[in-house]
Amino acid sequence: MQASTFLEFKMSTSEKYVHSLKQIKEAEDKSQKEIDEQKKKVADELRNFETYAVKSITSAKADGEKLVESSIDQARKKAHAETEKIIEDAKNKAKTVSSRIDSHTVKEIIDILLKEV
Repeated sequence: MQASTFLEFKMSTSEKYVHSLKQIKEAEDKSQKEIDEQKKKVADELRNFETYAVKSITSAKADGEKLVESSIDQARKKAHAETEKIIEDAKNKAKTVSSRIDSHTVKEIIDILLKEV
């Protein structure tokens, strides 16, 4: 009986060892599966973030270009209005000057023109 008890004890220990190895393997497999799922989740989040970043950059660039175009257009309109005002003032001054031209004014104009040469 003792031999049989030793054999039962030995088989029981072997079975427990095999059972422990199976549990360890299952735990490793479960951990690896969780790691793989987490990697996939992080990779998906990174891809989504990249997509969002590219869209945000593209949108910001388009908004910036529109702002530049708008600023240029406003500056052009302002410059045009100022030019028109200067031309109108010059016309008015020319009319005033032409109606008050005397020999002294003609001499001043000629002196100014000759200084430039």
